[in-house]
Amino acid sequence: MSMIWYVLAFIVALGILISVHEFGHFWVARRMGVRVLRFSIGFGKPIWKHVSKKDGTEYVIAAIPLGGYVRMLGEKDEDYDDKDADQAFSQKHVLKRMAIVFAGPLFNFLFAIFAFWLMFVTGVPDRAPVLDVVKAESRAARSGFRNGDLVLEMNGKTVSSWQQFRLALYESALSDDTIRFTVRDAGGRLAERRLDLAGIEDVLEEKDLVGKLGFGLWRPPAVLGEIIPGSPADKAGLKRGDLVLAVNGKPVRDWVHLVTTVYRSPGKTLNLTLQRSGKRVQVKLVPETLARGGRRYGRAGVKLPQETAKRLFVEIRYGPGEALAQGVARTWQMSALMLKALVRIVTEASTRSISGPLTIGRFAGESASRGWLAFLSFLAVISISLGVLNLLPIPVLDGGHLLYYLIEFVKGSPLSEQAQLAGQKLGILLLLLLMGLAFYNDFVRFFT
Repeated sequence: MSMIWYVLAFIVALGILISVHEFGHFWVARRMGVRVLRFSIGFGKPIWKHVSKKDGTEYVIAAIPLGGYVRMLGEKDEDYDDKDADQAFSQKHVLKRMAIVFAGPLFNFLFAIFAFWLMFVTGVPDRAPVLDVVKAESRAARSGFRNGDLVLEMNGKTVSSWQQFRLALYESALSDDTIRFTVRDAGGRLAERRLDLAGIEDVLEEKDLVGKLGFGLWRPPAVLGEIIPGSPADKAGLKRGDLVLAVNGKPVRDWVHLVTTVYRSPGKTLNLTLQRSGKRVQVKLVPETLARGGRRYGRAGVKLPQETAKRLFVEIRYGPGEALAQGVARTWQMSALMLKALVRIVTEASTRSISGPLTIGRFAGESASRGWLAFLSFLAVISISLGVLNLLPIPVLDGGHLLYYLIEFVKGSPLSEQAQLAGQKLGILLLLLLMGLAFYNDFVRFFT
């Protein structure tokens, strides 16, 4: 079932993003007076087709959902009547042709801005950037970070969430930068920290850069907050403010450890050792048994202390205007990050970080499983990736066509057919090599 879910999420994601990209070409071509012959989502044999009675445009959904295209009159060498010349792509001014080609990637960026805007207007729940230093000899420890540090600023920019913290770390690691932190420590005092990120190897291939640097999410102590009336915790006599020291004689490290233990113990008797008003108390707790997705789990009916929850969780929410500005800023940040990553891939031959459809499908399924906000965030990131990749000056891609038209604009005449054909062959070869590498990396990740 999970595989079916991943496949469906992958198809939906690709369908949305390809439609956005191709609609950009389609919409601007229409505005430039070019007749569109076919709007296709996917390649290969059509599985659905509709011909517009108004203008004869074919709208197609094809069998292979790994791309799409907009075919315009005069784009190739097909014949057309002189009376239709004013609607032919090839007869339009070079700047109009450039606008049509650029519109696909542009719409990918606009979609990402809209997605981030919608997320920020709705409100994005996240963890606060409160740190644990999980490795004693790590860069984080050597830089003076302490458990409970709340990150307020990085290089003068406000940091409000764990996601912003992670993005800033990756961005700086790709540039070998030193980050200046402003933090509020566990005692409430402001402090400055400096973290040198020079010389980190395999940044792109590192699955957990944050952990490699020695950081982790802060885990609060196992102090009980509100006790839900009638719950197993209430029946066992647990009280607000109790500190759980041990379960069945084994020390409890933190709140997460306690929750995990209860979750894995449905219907089982747990002997809790508590600290209450300076004294040790023994309590027996039997978590109630609940079921979800065919699996049983336990629940005690205890919440985090309210002050701890406020420190631990945040919601990133803005008004419509500020959300738009933040959407543009996040899209720009992600685009710059991807360009830095591409430069790193080329200069360091770091090819293992290139992912194919299997990896993208897994991320699509996992994000869809976490809810619509997570899936929308995934779509925004992939849409930015499509926009950036399509603008690379590689023949066959939009960026390659833009390069041809830019040369034509500067020299006053198109490149020779021989030069364009040679460029297309080179572009196809590069794409085939890239696709082969992506599929190989997927195969290694999933089947070895």
